Amino acid sequence: MTIEDNIKKLNIKLPNAPDPVGSYVATKIADKLLYISGQVSINEKGEFIKGKLGKELNLEEGYEAAKRCALNIVSQAKKACNNDLSKIKSCIKLTGYVNSTNDFTDQPKVINGASDIIASIFGEIGKHTRAAVSTNSLPLGVAVEVDAIFELN
Repeated sequence: MTIEDNIKKLNIKLPNAPDPVGSYVATKIADKLLYISGQVSINEKGEFIKGKLGKELNLEEGYEAAKRCALNIVSQAKKACNNDLSKIKSCIKLTGYVNSTNDFTDQPKVINGASDIIASIFGEIGKHTRAAVSTNSLPLGVAVEVDAIFELN
């Protein structure tokens, strides 16, 4: 089963790969590594998922926000690979940033939203290393941001 087959089987509609909003590029290929800049939490309507975990948002809402970041990552990867996800050899690493209160300690559970969807879409090659980091603020007030590194064939 191909990655595209998995996307269809999971009934996932990938969002359009958003353009950068600053002085950087969305993706960069160096040798056989594909780096994807941080993707922020955006819902199906294209609206930012904003708020602080432990205050305005609960764990389940954070998990969904991280999942949306991962879908943007897949969209960026697809765009960088000229719409051919079979060029992906493996997901190397995800780094997730969670806008959270000082006493919120479930950042890894939030970033599981991104990890779970990457593993679901890519299967065995979606297994990756990861960091889940707390922060007191993220750009535009979003709840979650996730970046990624993939290995290419």
